[in-house]
Amino acid sequence: MYIPDHFQMETNFIYQSIDENPFSILVSNNQGEMMATHLPLLLSEDKKSLIGHFAKPNPQSLSSGTEVLCIFSGPHCYISPAWYETERAVPTWNFTAVHVKGILTTVEDPKKIHESLLNLVKRFESQDSKYKIDSVDTNYIEGLKKGIVPFEIKITHIEGKQKLSQNHSVERRNLVISNLDLMSGENEKAIASLMKKGLNQKTP
Repeated sequence: MYIPDHFQMETNFIYQSIDENPFSILVSNNQGEMMATHLPLLLSEDKKSLIGHFAKPNPQSLSSGTEVLCIFSGPHCYISPAWYETERAVPTWNFTAVHVKGILTTVEDPKKIHESLLNLVKRFESQDSKYKIDSVDTNYIEGLKKGIVPFEIKITHIEGKQKLSQNHSVERRNLVISNLDLMSGENEKAIASLMKKGLNQKTP
């Protein structure tokens, strides 16, 4: 990913961004054909791996032992040059994104497979939900496991981009924030919030 120095995402925020935006695009090269799957991935506690699973019929389930790329997209929105104090500007897009490369291996250990499924449910199911995976019929769960291919991705490279108008003056960034604050979209609100936090960053 092309990342100018002033758009470089700090390491701590990279991990936070993965946690907040876990639904990723996993890209691999299967026998010369580029393939992609949209799926949730969880970061391991030691931050060295990503955990997930494919549906067994998915051709990408045969990617074990190969390098894959996982793309995590955060908030993003259009930035209009009409918000600037000059007409000498062009439209652009502010966004955050994380790219993770790693070696994918399938998981065979039944204990690890069960733990990964429990962690997925725990991560996304609300605390007051009536659904409790531990109370689901064991035979039913075991049947479902036969239809998936659990995997672990050992991270070899990780990078993040946070394009939040850092290449513009503080005055112009404040103008952008003011306009985004007037909008109702969640992406616009999120970008405005991130821009406010980054106002102390130096412009190039």
